[in-house]
Amino acid sequence: MLFYNSPNPAPNPRRVRIFAAEKGIELPSTEVSIIKREQKSPEFTARNPRGQTPILELDDGTVIAESVAIMRYLEALNPEPPLFGTSALEIAQIEMWSRRVEMILMTTVGAVWVHTHPFTAALPGRNAEWGEANRPRALEAMRFFDQSLADREFLAGEGFSVADILLLTTIDFANFIGLETPEECAALKSWHERVSARSSAKA
Repeated sequence: MLFYNSPNPAPNPRRVRIFAAEKGIELPSTEVSIIKREQKSPEFTARNPRGQTPILELDDGTVIAESVAIMRYLEALNPEPPLFGTSALEIAQIEMWSRRVEMILMTTVGAVWVHTHPFTAALPGRNAEWGEANRPRALEAMRFFDQSLADREFLAGEGFSVADILLLTTIDFANFIGLETPEECAALKSWHERVSARSSAKA
């Protein structure tokens, strides 16, 4: 298999890299430069028509796009340690919190990125007013996760999971584009310090 990767600060490829590091999986990789817009090249869009990284190309030419789908595939091949849960309750809780990260926080962070950041200035359909409207929504989402983490070590139960990976990469990307975690979010900051200390976070 071949993993089509993009370096930091791209959050979605980093999700997969952290996941693979937690599993001890070495993924053969090739780099796709977002700055050079290589993800929009005819060669790449033939593999992923959405023109986004990451993708995982299997030996038979099958392509899996979307970071969570790639992680689910890798989990099925390498179930230990389990990062999507094992019991019915664990699986449901991890799915719940993963969806909350994507719907509540990543959507708003993405809107700020696409519609206000200088790097995306050339994109068609930019709406600066919409981007700015999402800035306070993103900060409010951080406060929601801060409250959720007030009495727990990890986001979705007793152990580190894919939900923590999604939240970590989203918070780091938010900070990169100027959405700093509110000072009062002590629980979120403490959680971020803990998960950032894991060796996988450097992937």
